Amino acid sequence: MTTPTPTIMYTKIFRAVIIGAPGSGKGTISERIVKTFGFLHISSGDLLRQNIVKNTELGRKAREFIAAGQLVPDDIVTKAMLGRITEVGNKSYILDGFPRNSEQAEVLSVREQIDAVINLNIPHDVIIERVKNRWIHAPSGRIYNIGFSDPKVPGKDDVTGESLTQREDDKPEVVRKRLQLYEELMDPVLSWYDKRGLVTSFKGRETKEIWPRVERFLKDKINKG
Repeated sequence: MTTPTPTIMYTKIFRAVIIGAPGSGKGTISERIVKTFGFLHISSGDLLRQNIVKNTELGRKAREFIAAGQLVPDDIVTKAMLGRITEVGNKSYILDGFPRNSEQAEVLSVREQIDAVINLNIPHDVIIERVKNRWIHAPSGRIYNIGFSDPKVPGKDDVTGESLTQREDDKPEVVRKRLQLYEELMDPVLSWYDKRGLVTSFKGRETKEIWPRVERFLKDKINKG
């Protein structure tokens, strides 16, 4: 994937971590950071999928755990992410999905100086409502959001006319449990970085409300550097 030319050119190398629950808009905010600042977006999920597609040794190991419905172990994720960070060299980046525990944060800190941790603090009721309204065309992966990006015909895919479905893990009771598990997993990471004065939280209900504040924050941090 080619990184788009940023709208503003910065010479300072800046390294950040973005943290946000599933459905928080983390992907959209990350895309805007890439577009605006020219950061590389290094996602643990994307990186594992790439290794699986390429059938690398690391990818084969990850596939075994994913096929068994288990989390990919820390050592595999850490090896993949640190390897990618080494490849990018002296470039600004934003890490997504890593670190996912304080042990990984410790390992990363030995290698890299993280300049900021962006925490997207979206109320759970907002996330549940967003995800509840998400429907997909399973064969193609096309996603529709009722009230935001509706299909032309309710319940039907725009291209094929086939029925849309809702993923099991998008149902409110499942999302609520996922959010609880997410907090249990990530609270120690946020605490680890907060003790080092690196966490800035952005609270809001919509991406369009949060993004201008994230953009100003990054501009200020980079310019002060």
